[in-house]
Amino acid sequence: MGLATTFVLVMANIAISLIKNLVPDKVRIPIYIVVVAAFVTVVDLVMAGYAPALHSQLGIFIPLIVVNCIVLGRAEAFASRNNIFSSMIDGLGMGGLGFAMALTILGSVRELIGNFSIFGYKFIQSDGILIFILSPGAFIALGFLIALINLITKKSLISNTFHYGIHYNDNKYSAGQQYCAGQLSRNLSLSWCFRKT
Repeated sequence: MGLATTFVLVMANIAISLIKNLVPDKVRIPIYIVVVAAFVTVVDLVMAGYAPALHSQLGIFIPLIVVNCIVLGRAEAFASRNNIFSSMIDGLGMGGLGFAMALTILGSVRELIGNFSIFGYKFIQSDGILIFILSPGAFIALGFLIALINLITKKSLISNTFHYGIHYNDNKYSAGQQYCAGQLSRNLSLSWCFRKT
C-alpha cells in the first residue's frame, strides 16, 4: 500500500507540476483528481495482473488512494507551485515514503500488542489483545502513538502558552500579546498565537 501510494504521489506530482500553467483555477481540483485517478488505475491494473493475491487483500483500499488527502493535498500545496524535480522529491519523501513509514509503524504497533509478534516472529507464546488486530485497533493504536508523540514533545511546549483572540476593526479582545492573525474577512480576523512565559 505504501509503495502504491508512493508511486501515485510521485507520478501525480510530476504530472501536475508539468500542467500547472495550463489548468484554470476554477477547475484545478477536479483536474488533479483525474490525474491522480489515472495513476491509481495504472497501479490497480498492474497489481491485479502481476500480484493478484496482494490485489485481493488490499481490495478497495487501492482505488481509495484517489481521495487520499495526502495525495491531493501535496498536489495542491506543493506540486502546483513548484518545478518538476522539487515536486518529484516532495512526492517521494514527504508523502510517499513518509506515508509508508507511518503505515509500517502503525501496523507494527498493532501486531506487537494484538498478537505479541513483530513481522510474523512471535516472541510471547500467548494470545494478544484481540481488539488491536481488528479494525478499531488501528484508531486506538493511532491514539496511543499520538499521545506518545505529545508526551515526548511536551517539554518543548511547556515554555510556550497558547493564546487565541478575536479582533474586530483592530480592537483586541484577548489576553496576552498577539504575534499572528488569520484574516477571516475585511473587518474580522481570528488569531492563533504563542506567547513566551
